[in-house]
Amino acid sequence: MGWKTSLGKVTDRLTKSDDVLESDDLRASTRKLGATPICDAADRSIACCCGTVRSVSLRPRADSVPAMVVDLDDGSRTMNLVWLGRRKIAGIEPGTYLKVTGRVTYIKGTPTIFNPSYEIKTR
Repeated sequence: MGWKTSLGKVTDRLTKSDDVLESDDLRASTRKLGATPICDAADRSIACCCGTVRSVSLRPRADSVPAMVVDLDDGSRTMNLVWLGRRKIAGIEPGTYLKVTGRVTYIKGTPTIFNPSYEIKTR
């Protein structure tokens, strides 16, 4: 019976798209590190989330204070991370795997953490 399970896993991996496989791997990494999936992060709660940086952008603020914005994807959903007053953080670039902690707020339906604490991790 064990071989059917292994065969089923191989067949499953061969029939899924690369995007789906990557999402599955990200969700598995999140579970392994004991983090909260982004899709389960509740508004106004403190959450610890993990994921891959998809994009990094600099958004000028109205009061001329820069804001570095990162899109973090954990395979379940994307979250915005916003560092106010920062233009760049060494080591944070697309493809980097991060573990972040902070208070979640929903802005226009998107989970967001302002000035999160972070660790650069390996999967």
